[in-house]
Parts: sequence; C-alpha cells; structure tokens
Amino acid sequence: MLNFFVYILYSKSTDRFYVGQTVDLEKRLEEHNQNTYSKAHTKNVNDWEIFFTIECSSRNQAIKIESHIKSTRKRKYYQNLKKYPEISQKLIQKYSS
Repeated sequence: MLNFFVYILYSKSTDRFYVGQTVDLEKRLEEHNQNTYSKAHTKNVNDWEIFFTIECSSRNQAIKIESHIKSTRKRKYYQNLKKYPEISQKLIQKYSS
C-alpha cells in the first residue's frame, strides 16, 4: 500500500511557503529544488526545505487535505499545523475515505 503525503515547503530566501501532495516526498523535494517544472510556483529558488508533512492513506485524502490547507493561505495556520499535531489529526479524520 502506498502512502501519500501532504507537504508544506519553506524557502528562507523568499520567506514563502508552498503546499503540495506526493507519493515520494524526497523525490518531490529534489524536483522543487532542481526547478524540474518550469511553470511551477517554486521554480525561482532552490532552497526549499520540508516544513511540515501529513501522511495520508490515499491520494484522494491527500488532495482534499492539500486543498483545505491551500484555501487558508495563512502563514499562521501552517505554523499551527506544525505546533499542534491535533489539527492534522482532525484533518485526517475529516477527510478519511
């Protein structure tokens, strides 16, 4: 069974966050830092680091959680996800298949 991840990346040089989902976290981080996707939001810098992850049981769940997090567009929310693990647990429960 594959595990999917929702991830939040952070770039020190731009002081920005990026939210995505993937099945291969390490490969995806490498792709962001190597500018693999020329039209991607992350293409202009190569210092992305993993800020936070949520492990999901399905791609469908990961997409729903990613959409939820992106809809907030709030730095404080991203920080609270990292600070308070119960928030991500509630998201996992809310969007379980």
